[in-house]
Amino acid sequence: MKSGIEKDLTTNLNSYSDTQHFNYLYENIPKQYAFQAGDQEELLAWQGAFRPKLREVIGLNNIELDLAGYMPKAERLEAFDMGSHVRETWRLWVEPTVPLPFYLLLPKGLNLGNKTSRSVRLPLVLVPHGHNHPHIYVGISRDDKEKKEMLNGERDIARQAAAEEGYIAIAPTARGFGETRTQSAKEDDKLTSCRHQLVHDLLVGRTPIGDRVWDIMCLIDWAVATLPVDTDRIAITGNSGGGTISLFAAACETRLSLTMPGCYFCTFSGSIGSIHHCECNYVPGILRLGEMSDIAGLIAPRPFCAIAGRDDPIFPIEHVYSAFERLKGIYEVAGVSDRCELVVGDGGHRFYKTPAWAFVRRMFGALT
Repeated sequence: MKSGIEKDLTTNLNSYSDTQHFNYLYENIPKQYAFQAGDQEELLAWQGAFRPKLREVIGLNNIELDLAGYMPKAERLEAFDMGSHVRETWRLWVEPTVPLPFYLLLPKGLNLGNKTSRSVRLPLVLVPHGHNHPHIYVGISRDDKEKKEMLNGERDIARQAAAEEGYIAIAPTARGFGETRTQSAKEDDKLTSCRHQLVHDLLVGRTPIGDRVWDIMCLIDWAVATLPVDTDRIAITGNSGGGTISLFAAACETRLSLTMPGCYFCTFSGSIGSIHHCECNYVPGILRLGEMSDIAGLIAPRPFCAIAGRDDPIFPIEHVYSAFERLKGIYEVAGVSDRCELVVGDGGHRFYKTPAWAFVRRMFGALT
């Protein structure tokens, strides 16, 4: 008896095309949690079965077992008055052997230790970065090239959140970047150690995505315990690799009440499955669970806004539209189609702040 792949096979057996081979696999392998629910009860059952499996495949369950009983510790390193906000640098030990550097941006009157700080609780925006320098996200550029990249791509997202929107913002340095690069990467001034992180994670049942989701969860724990955070208004947004973490973190962590991945939401098969991407994007067997729209469906009914660039070469817009149509269907079953939006900017792989923050303001409402 022939398998499904054998009986459908129409390829030229006299030659080999890796593109043809892998595209055929993407289209034909069974996806265990592809969305099929017809009502809200079935949706909740689907999410209840799918979310634990997603946590398992990204290694999050193993991380929680490895760190059972461990309490992350935080230390403040320095603080600067930026006029419109206060910018602090912190380090949170998310594992006994792993420091997570992060920037904390506070609207004026909320800086820690200030006896006149406001008592109002504000939204918190977590801003994981992409494959660029994390300091760009808080408005720091160290040369003209970085300044141009930051301004032209509106990548100072955490600064926008605090200085322009009045939210508390946290911008962490992703594992494999900055302080958690390998020693050789630091010596050679390489931006990232993502491949090194991936291969060693795989040996112990982890993934870089799982590590970074864990770090976001630890930051939420710390922020809720330490800062005047409105726990009903915790958002996550970031561009590119920051969009990756935004999506996976919100799928696994229900305390995230709004998700806005920038230049990432697409299909796996049409983006990281067919175009060169950093190794940190890959999760073993993810397509046997479902497509990216299925993972995003775990966020429903919480607000979701995908930001895309019409000319983004690594997350092609036709696949973005395809993924969004499937996700929109999930939100319709959830009864909240008005909470699911796609913003398409007239440009490439960058952030588009005007429509992005308009969505957040619409969903979060006024600050007071």
